[in-house]
Amino acid sequence: MSTLINANMLVMILLGVLVGIGASFSGLGGGFLMVPLLIFLGYSAQKSVGTSFLAILIISISALVAHNKLANVDYKVGILLGIGGIIGAQIGSRLVEHVSTANFKKIFAVIFICLATYIFFKK
Repeated sequence: MSTLINANMLVMILLGVLVGIGASFSGLGGGFLMVPLLIFLGYSAQKSVGTSFLAILIISISALVAHNKLANVDYKVGILLGIGGIIGAQIGSRLVEHVSTANFKKIFAVIFICLATYIFFKK
């Protein structure tokens, strides 16, 4: 049993490394990577989102330190966006409770497709 726990812990750490690289490289926050991975591993949409936020908090602090050393942080804009994000997070966390995992996957996929299309065609 402890080997299984250790193997699962190693998989989660490795997934965290991949998400950390992707998040700090792209600025997408990591949730776009973490949530689908957790759903793939069998978590519900709601549990995936909540768990992702804890992981993203830890990853974001680390990425902030690294980007700060490179002078890539506008604190005023970041704080203003964060204040708005606090309000939005309270609304969003309550909304996701009313969406099934199946519908969440579809919504998430549409967001991915729209974002990818925008990035691909933006000059």
